Amino acid sequence: MDLDDSIECISTSDLDESVLSPHLSSSTKPYFNKSPNGFIHRTTSVHELLECPVCTNSMYPPIHQCHNGHTLCSKCKTMVHNRCPTCRQELGDIRCLALEKVAESLKLPCKYCSLGCPEIFPYYSKLKHEAVCNFRPYTCPYAGSDCSVVGDIPYLVNHLRDDHKVDMHLGCTFNHRYVKSNPREVENATWMLTVFNCFGQYFCLHFEAFQLGMAPVYMAFLRYMGDEADARNYTYSLEVGGNGRKLTWEGTPRSIRDSHRKVRDSHDGLIIQRNMALFFSGGDRKELKLRVTGRIWKEQQNQEIGVCIPNNCS
Repeated sequence: MDLDDSIECISTSDLDESVLSPHLSSSTKPYFNKSPNGFIHRTTSVHELLECPVCTNSMYPPIHQCHNGHTLCSKCKTMVHNRCPTCRQELGDIRCLALEKVAESLKLPCKYCSLGCPEIFPYYSKLKHEAVCNFRPYTCPYAGSDCSVVGDIPYLVNHLRDDHKVDMHLGCTFNHRYVKSNPREVENATWMLTVFNCFGQYFCLHFEAFQLGMAPVYMAFLRYMGDEADARNYTYSLEVGGNGRKLTWEGTPRSIRDSHRKVRDSHDGLIIQRNMALFFSGGDRKELKLRVTGRIWKEQQNQEIGVCIPNNCS
């Protein structure tokens, strides 16, 4: 029997509920119908075959089975102490090659199809695409805690304002003052995130203290609330100084696709040694009083001469 004729439709458990709406979650999962182009869609029977009974995620090779034919994914096999979670029999090391072949024949939509992705992939190619899909939701950029909220940019802007109470500013220039008493006693600290609405886009200004090797430093950097390709259209500068001295930084904002820790650990921003920061603060150098100024501008292509010229925000 032709495999396509024996399968009416399929269901995939990796169509996360968290991405079925434009924002966070939905209690309704989409169902698909079979189309003339060979695209095989959802059905409960095949869905149950490809769903791991332990973690309920879609299974990928190697798919394991017990002597009674019950299956589970390779990740969960290491967690059940070699006992089938369905019949409690010993699992052994048996692969379900038939189910792996069934999965190989399937074509499925990207799990972010409800967010606009039109792509269709073979079952085993989906994961690679979904890891970099431009329609995948963004993670909350707040750095003060491990926030697990995901969503599109408008949702995250409201979330940052309402739930994290971050400072929201309109404009492309800024002048911020960061204060910390007893700074020599603090090795790691994160100041409140600031979000700027500039050119109709949103940018996150980060400032934190950490150890760079053995040296305590402060770092300021900007992240763009969008994808990396769009972030390259913008440039920002940061400046800090005092006592007739100053440090400046100019660069391209990083996308919030990159975590704040990844940006920090790559040193992609304005880094100030603590002794220099206290020198800029003036006084007896026992309190951090650091003023950071900056601006954001957009590079525009001059089509007549083929060069980029800065477009400053008014």
